[in-house]
Amino acid sequence: MNTIELSLFSSRLTAVCVEMGAVLQRAAFSTNIKDRLDFSCAVFGPDGELCAQAAHIPVHLGSMAFAMQDLVAGTNWGPGDVVIVNDPFLGGTHLPDITLISPVYAAEVLVGFVVNRAHHADIGADTPGSMPISRSLEEEGLVIPPTHLLRAGHVVEAVMQRIVAAIASPVQMQGDLAAQLSANRTGEQRLAELACSSGLDAFKAGLAAVNRYGARLAEEALAVLPEGRYCFQDVMDDDGLGTEDITLAVTLDVSSGKVAVDFTGTSAQVAGNINCPLSVTAAGVFYVFRCLMPSHTPACAGSFQGIHLTAPEGCLVNARRPAAVAAGNVETSSRIVDVVMGALAQALPDRVPAASQGTMNNLAMGARTGGLCWDYYETMGGGMGAGSHRPGLNATQSHMTNTLNTPIEVLEMDFPLRVNRYQLRSGSGGPGKHRGGDGLLREFEFHAPAVVTLLTERRRHQPWGLQGGGGGTAGENRYNGKLLPGKITLKVREGEQITVATPGGGGWGPSDD
Repeated sequence: MNTIELSLFSSRLTAVCVEMGAVLQRAAFSTNIKDRLDFSCAVFGPDGELCAQAAHIPVHLGSMAFAMQDLVAGTNWGPGDVVIVNDPFLGGTHLPDITLISPVYAAEVLVGFVVNRAHHADIGADTPGSMPISRSLEEEGLVIPPTHLLRAGHVVEAVMQRIVAAIASPVQMQGDLAAQLSANRTGEQRLAELACSSGLDAFKAGLAAVNRYGARLAEEALAVLPEGRYCFQDVMDDDGLGTEDITLAVTLDVSSGKVAVDFTGTSAQVAGNINCPLSVTAAGVFYVFRCLMPSHTPACAGSFQGIHLTAPEGCLVNARRPAAVAAGNVETSSRIVDVVMGALAQALPDRVPAASQGTMNNLAMGARTGGLCWDYYETMGGGMGAGSHRPGLNATQSHMTNTLNTPIEVLEMDFPLRVNRYQLRSGSGGPGKHRGGDGLLREFEFHAPAVVTLLTERRRHQPWGLQGGGGGTAGENRYNGKLLPGKITLKVREGEQITVATPGGGGWGPSDD
């Protein structure tokens, strides 16, 4: 396969993922999927190795790449099958992220898998939005181990009914699952067409060639890193249950174009829900090193062959079941990016930016009483860290998430809410030669009683600057003007307000002032 043929083949694989995402977005029922785009799609080879992905959610895609081979090996597959899973310790991220996996056959030969993962605001937790201040996995909602949802093209009704019975919004759940199934069905058709048009032997050779090419580009990118050992530490604010200043430590050993990433020194897993399964930790690590690679590097397993990950079992970033993990996927994954980038900044001081906001500012809310049943979940942008050649971007999602905000018109039409303020948090970016990006401020007014959960970070410890730049301003959460902790569940009444002010990014370089 020559260079042009390889480029076309890789682009066609990626196009399968992009089309799957378009189908999922347009067919979904929930605001979370169709408006915020909280989903991801990917193509895997017959052994479960990542071959392509669309530019969706890094924490979804990296964790799938890490766990998929074990899922494939542990399941009996046949044409028309679909496996559903959300168990974080068996290939998932956190329970709201439901993954559907479909094998793809061409001429009765297994040629690969198509996968999509989408966030469902209701997965059966006691608190609306299914992002509770939890102590165990079971408190976070319905746990689905790898299970056949479809067998030979037919829905396994007992599995579907178990899912529907666990949640408060069954129509929306069934609609979103139907959208996910449609996305996979589209992916199956397109991938089978590609395999048949290429010829099965040529298709198999193409998958191998894509991974070799990705490995070669990754090796060249990692070879730029000066050999040596680089260490960095940062802390999580708290776990929501009384434990504060929880250490994340990383050591990077760079040698011969390969990197060993070791999280020894990280705090033990905690009672609260900021723990991570190893698959989520891998997603954060893979993302950072992918940022060092050329933009045309294929999103494939070969791109990560030179990265070796170690984390002590039972620590915050390799938690044991039944640890609570709802916020690990969103908050701790963001801090994993920070510590790995902090270590890399010692090796590549002109290429690595200062810390971005370091949180997804999770807001979950809804109601189960008074005849009104609704669930809403949102993450919010903040300031990005500045770099050696540019200031940080303002009010944007960064690093491990790639979702949109919920448009105000959609939010106010679908839920008993009004957005009173939505603006830049001017001056919140860190000072420096290049300023960090500003965070944002979003104020919600309630038109009906609700239960609200906030899972946020960088409320006590500000995002750090680099090379003499100042830190970004820490975030704030307020209830009717009163300051709230970073992680809390509370009941609100009609007419009351919740305000979220997100952190600014760190500055880069000493200020001229």
